[in-house]
Amino acid sequence: MWKVQGVTGTFVWDIMSLPRYDVILGMDWLALVNPQVDWVTRKITFSRQECFTLNSTQSDMEGVPAEYGEFSDVFCKKEADKLPPHRPYDCAIRLAEGAKLPAGRLYALTVPERQALREFLDENLAKGFIRPSSSPTAAPVFFVAKKTGELRLVCDYRVLNKHTIRDRYPLPLISELLSRVQGAKVFTKLDLRGAYNLIRIREGDEWKTAFNTCFGCHEFRVMPFGLCNAPAVFQRFINDVFRDLIDQFVVIYLDDILIFSKDEREHRQHVKQVLHRLQANGLFAKASKCVFHVPEVEFLGHVVSGRELKMDPHKVDAVNSWQELKTKKDVQRFLGFANYYREFIPNFAKLTVPLTQLLRKKQPFVWGREAHDAFLQLKSSFQADNILIHPDVDKPFVVEADASSYALGAVLSQRDSSGTLRPCGFYSRQLTPFEQNYTIWEKELLAIKVAFEVWRHWLEGARHQIVVRSDHKNLEHLQTAKKLNQRQIRWALFFSRFNFKVQFVEGKANLRADALSRKPEFKTNEQVVCQTILPTTSLCVVEGEIGLHDQIIEAQKEDVWTQEQLMLLSAGNRTILPHLQDQNGVLVRRGQVYVPVGALRLEVIRAHHDEPMAGHFGRYKTVQLITRNYWWPKMRQDILRFCDSCAVCQQSKTPVGRPRGLLSSLPVPERPWQIISMDFISDLPKSGGYTCIWVVVDLFSKLAHFIPCSTIPAAPTLALLFTKHIYRLHGAPEVITSDRAPQFVSRFWRHFHECLGTKLNVSSAFHPQTDGQLESVNGLLEQYLRCFCLDQPTAWVKWLPVAEFALQHRCAHV
Repeated sequence: MWKVQGVTGTFVWDIMSLPRYDVILGMDWLALVNPQVDWVTRKITFSRQECFTLNSTQSDMEGVPAEYGEFSDVFCKKEADKLPPHRPYDCAIRLAEGAKLPAGRLYALTVPERQALREFLDENLAKGFIRPSSSPTAAPVFFVAKKTGELRLVCDYRVLNKHTIRDRYPLPLISELLSRVQGAKVFTKLDLRGAYNLIRIREGDEWKTAFNTCFGCHEFRVMPFGLCNAPAVFQRFINDVFRDLIDQFVVIYLDDILIFSKDEREHRQHVKQVLHRLQANGLFAKASKCVFHVPEVEFLGHVVSGRELKMDPHKVDAVNSWQELKTKKDVQRFLGFANYYREFIPNFAKLTVPLTQLLRKKQPFVWGREAHDAFLQLKSSFQADNILIHPDVDKPFVVEADASSYALGAVLSQRDSSGTLRPCGFYSRQLTPFEQNYTIWEKELLAIKVAFEVWRHWLEGARHQIVVRSDHKNLEHLQTAKKLNQRQIRWALFFSRFNFKVQFVEGKANLRADALSRKPEFKTNEQVVCQTILPTTSLCVVEGEIGLHDQIIEAQKEDVWTQEQLMLLSAGNRTILPHLQDQNGVLVRRGQVYVPVGALRLEVIRAHHDEPMAGHFGRYKTVQLITRNYWWPKMRQDILRFCDSCAVCQQSKTPVGRPRGLLSSLPVPERPWQIISMDFISDLPKSGGYTCIWVVVDLFSKLAHFIPCSTIPAAPTLALLFTKHIYRLHGAPEVITSDRAPQFVSRFWRHFHECLGTKLNVSSAFHPQTDGQLESVNGLLEQYLRCFCLDQPTAWVKWLPVAEFALQHRCAHV
């Protein structure tokens, strides 16, 4: 027992011989009582000594066990309403250099709000929390309704926050706080009264908190809600007050304090230490919001016990009553709420795909069937009895991971006393556009890597070997693989920090992780990754006539078979053909619009074969062009039959056959416009003053430029054309392949490209097979011009730009 300045307490002392002192009060005692030290006078005082003799009212102590009666002042509302002292933790408002705060304005208030405002001002002026102000800047105020129906005043500090230098002190991770209580059996939760008001505004900064009302301008002397740095300031203060107790038997998130212990006797001592710390630092709790000595407790929106973690049932009820979403703001609110509990909901990332797509910029808000189904399914997920157990470091961990082409998912599990595998956490997310380009092996490996990153604090340094369950058998050889690319090498270095083995399981045995990445109803959102060397901006949809797509949609509305399938889909029944989907009232199959039976099918083929934008290309290229956007049963046979019977193609195209002789390929370029070929098509009918075409082809991307010339140009003129049409757009190539035309072997041409650093390769005389790709493009261009200039041979020059477009966007057949 000790007593100093009228304050008493108990402490464990070491007995020893002290010749000069009766007792030495060490750091443990100082940390326990936390007195104020005056280094000038060399005295210590207790900041709230007078509180120990005050008695709280009976209502202030309602619900507090009698054994904590000595801490009645901690629950005293009258004391909490007093102006707190200045501390080193006062809230400083540091403005950015050159910040200009505008003069405040007034918001219009209703009669009830004006009454609530007057009561707020009277109450806080009496407490000393605010005072009249003559600040040159002030924030407007408005009111929001509490759950009880009362009105709460809010200061609109958005402008002040914009110019305030941010305090980056971190708030605790809620997931980590919840994991700290593993193994506890008794809990007490304390809620601080007027939390932010327990901190003073730094002296001299009060004017920055000024707010305007119809009753005048006032400023805060205590820290108000709404300041951007308020959470960081308060968390720093409360962490320092309980620094030695945090994670021992206390976890704190702002004004919520959770005390946890393994038995009742130990718990009482822990609660007393916390209350004593509050008492010594002039902090107060609200008894009506505190809970004492319970086996499980609601904390930060979760129901916490020593063995498991559950969602707050009140929050689940709130989701059940959530009305259908009507605006983007409604979607943001709902997803923000649901995201807080994503660790309880398997497949959360994919469940929310149709909803998150509604939040895209420049996209109109259309509440369709997919969004409605996702909304209902997400609400039903809150009803599932998804209870998470606390990870136990003394037990082995099991990680189940899986990936699809557009998402990944993982489950962290451990076995309970009965041997049943119980989840400790769920995780899922969509793949980024870059990750969607990974191979299947890399996607499955990425799912494991992400799982290890999310639960690193449990898995790194685990006492037992981690078992990773995957339905991708090749991953069993991950740790012995010999050939790895640069990305896989980086991942291998990351995996070296963990002791794990990969265990192959059949897909049907990997249901939980599989459900996180392969939910069937979300396959409609699977993105088809464009595996092409062309930039996406270079690709477009080719339609022969404006309105063809609209005609197909109108035809679907009158087609009996189409409407039958849409009715089956809307009722949730299986359709006759697989992969059919209802996309806002349009029947599609894997993203391709269904074309009903009739003349429209022939029109679709004609638009993608006969039109100038299509180019009368062959049967396989036409199939590829149409299947980008449309589908109907046996469409391939219809397209092949049409192309084989095309009269224009039969008249204009030259027969093709297999090449003769021994061939060797040109070097394969590594990037676009690294190696190019060029040639002239000459002796054409005069068209707009031009008689020949200079053809330049990139051997990497197969892109080509068709440049009309009045005659075959001399080397200096050709150099100017090269600079204007090629160098300006693509830079200097490393290699140019051409025939032995005089222009290409001239001294001027060679010297010109020596300056550019380009190597010139010329073919053997009378051997066009040297550059087969260029000759192929020449043949396609000549074929195109024959198809569209058969009746007007002198009009070929106006078709060149369209021919270049058609050739750039044709599909290659392999």
